[in-house]
Amino acid sequence: MTTIAFRILGLALFFSGTLLSQEYYEDKVKDLQQKKVLIVEQEKEALKEEVEYINQRLSTNEISYEEAKELKEKAAKRRALNIEERVAIITNKISLIERNYGEVLVLKAADSSANKAVGISIDLTRGDGSTLQWEKRQRKKQELKYDRRTYSDFVIAVGLNNVIEEGKSIQDTPYKVGRSRFFELGWQWRTRVFKNSNFMRLNYGVSFQFNGLKPKNNQYFVLDSNNQTVLEEFDVNLDKSKLRMDNLVFPVHLEFGPSKFDKSEKKIRYSIHNKFRLGLGAYGGFNLSTRQKLKYTRNGESIKEKLKRSYNTNSFVYGVSAYAGFDGALLYVKYDLNPIFKDAGIKQNNISLGLRFDL
Repeated sequence: MTTIAFRILGLALFFSGTLLSQEYYEDKVKDLQQKKVLIVEQEKEALKEEVEYINQRLSTNEISYEEAKELKEKAAKRRALNIEERVAIITNKISLIERNYGEVLVLKAADSSANKAVGISIDLTRGDGSTLQWEKRQRKKQELKYDRRTYSDFVIAVGLNNVIEEGKSIQDTPYKVGRSRFFELGWQWRTRVFKNSNFMRLNYGVSFQFNGLKPKNNQYFVLDSNNQTVLEEFDVNLDKSKLRMDNLVFPVHLEFGPSKFDKSEKKIRYSIHNKFRLGLGAYGGFNLSTRQKLKYTRNGESIKEKLKRSYNTNSFVYGVSAYAGFDGALLYVKYDLNPIFKDAGIKQNNISLGLRFDL
């Protein structure tokens, strides 16, 4: 019963709105018809005043009879044309309103002085007098820069990670070579150094580096009695043991390589697409966090531990890096000059080798 009542109420509101809308635009049409009559009367009154003024000039011998006659004819033609065109405008407006049942679209130029945008807005005047507005704005196209010296790239790098220990070769590392990895994510800017040559570029930016180390021989990281970070064997079999260091660094490279020169009346461009690139540089930054992940089974229960501690890792990181390759696919190597752990008995420096992609 309630549903039926709501439907009846909805229909009543719909028809009442429709009737009000129709009544509104019919009144508007009547008003425009009245304006057509007023236009004719207004132009006739204006013509009458012009003729009186011409007769006044004729009576004072300011103009001759022939001149007065010519002026009257011109005035009559002008006023007749005014009546025709003004009435036609009203007639067309009435036709537009009747054809669209009172709903009229009005175009307006959008103000572009404040936000440097261009566009149009449309006001929809409905039959019941209400309005709906729609606006579309479009940013002005940026002017083409004649000589663009700086570009930017999204940087992704991934590969193998390990350490070089003091007095030992990399083959003697206590970490799994194929299982320890690194990942880097960042943004860089590339600026041409010389005005008329693109052979040397300065690359600079910001990156997040994630360096992971997985110990061999069922070992994990602990702090000994001397507050040094060392590796010890775990008391049960480890399914996973990993140390991850998250760094925020600011790399800077000098990049060398040929480029394709393109010049036209509108622009100068140096393209390194499909060209060899060699970059040599350094980086410096901060250690954001260090955490160790352990996964093992004890008494039949699977356990996962995530231990977020400092593990005496250095707060500041810095090192050297290089890359070489074609276009955006590059062989990449980086080496931390700072030891991983503070006051360690054996100094370990992180080293990474992988692929870098400048997108």
